[in-house]
Amino acid sequence: MARTLTSVTAGLALCVLLTACGGGEEPPPRVTAAQQCDGTLSQGAAEGLETVLGTKTFNPAGSGGLRRAVEQLEEDQAKGERRTSHPSMCEVQDADGRRGLDVQFGLYDESDLFGKTRSAGLYAYDMGREARAGSKRAYLFLECVSPRLKGSQERPARIRGTVEVGPPFPQDTAAVREANLTVLHSVGLAVARELGCEGDAGLTGEPVLKPVK
Repeated sequence: MARTLTSVTAGLALCVLLTACGGGEEPPPRVTAAQQCDGTLSQGAAEGLETVLGTKTFNPAGSGGLRRAVEQLEEDQAKGERRTSHPSMCEVQDADGRRGLDVQFGLYDESDLFGKTRSAGLYAYDMGREARAGSKRAYLFLECVSPRLKGSQERPARIRGTVEVGPPFPQDTAAVREANLTVLHSVGLAVARELGCEGDAGLTGEPVLKPVK
């Protein structure tokens, strides 16, 4: 009887050990592109995310990024900040954890605009006040007038959105560049509407993917 009890006890201990080591853990759930970025992605933006990261399944993302981004912009504007950056509003990762993409928002200074300056790997597009996109990153500069942004009635608040793509990088093609900008447009439009920007900060309902020569 003693040997039997010893065997049972040893078996239970082994089961506990295996469970602690991950033997009994369920794999993390997989979600779609449309479920990323607090649901701010349009159908076109969700498809763009799939294009950039080369997958249709993603790891679950946290929530509340849109609210945090808007609150941070309000605080920055109230402090009279000229240029700010913050942790990702939206961090996307494919289901294998190999590829990722970040979306961030902050205030920009007039000197941050590209203007007529050419930047390697970035192409200019006719969207917002200014937009640039490449295979690894994209920028969208907006001007917002809103009761929620102190002083913007006298001078529009300057808001910059960025997309940063992590390695391994996708091919540098027009489709990938436009996909990055489509993702940024969709999230930027959600931010503008959450802030109550007049005229949606100059953004149309659909991205204008017209290159500027």
